[in-house]
Amino acid sequence: MSPAPVLIRTGSLADTYRVDQRSHRRYPIGLNLEYKLLKRGRVGCSGFGKVLNISSRGVLFEAHEDLPAIGRIEVTIPWPFQLDGVCPLKLVVRGRIVRRDGNKIAMFSEHHQFRTSRAARIGA
Repeated sequence: MSPAPVLIRTGSLADTYRVDQRSHRRYPIGLNLEYKLLKRGRVGCSGFGKVLNISSRGVLFEAHEDLPAIGRIEVTIPWPFQLDGVCPLKLVVRGRIVRRDGNKIAMFSEHHQFRTSRAARIGA
């Protein structure tokens, strides 16, 4: 079941509201992340960024470096909640870059999972 469309206020007088018809709701979060660009299953390069919003099908983030407009990518996000209140978690999302606007990168999620983590060390 998809969520109801959301009305978004725009800046123009002619088009005061537009309907956001995305099928997956986006959640604005300001968490740091680490990314790895993948080529043939190997890490091509890596870096850091900040999540702007996230949904069940993708992540929009701002990278600290310039990235390509397309390609395979894996992002790791230290999760703000712990497993059973004691074990740190990280969210690992694999997919592909579908859009770039300056340093803002939109990725489509093909696989995601929570993993246990030693400590959150990402995003210095």
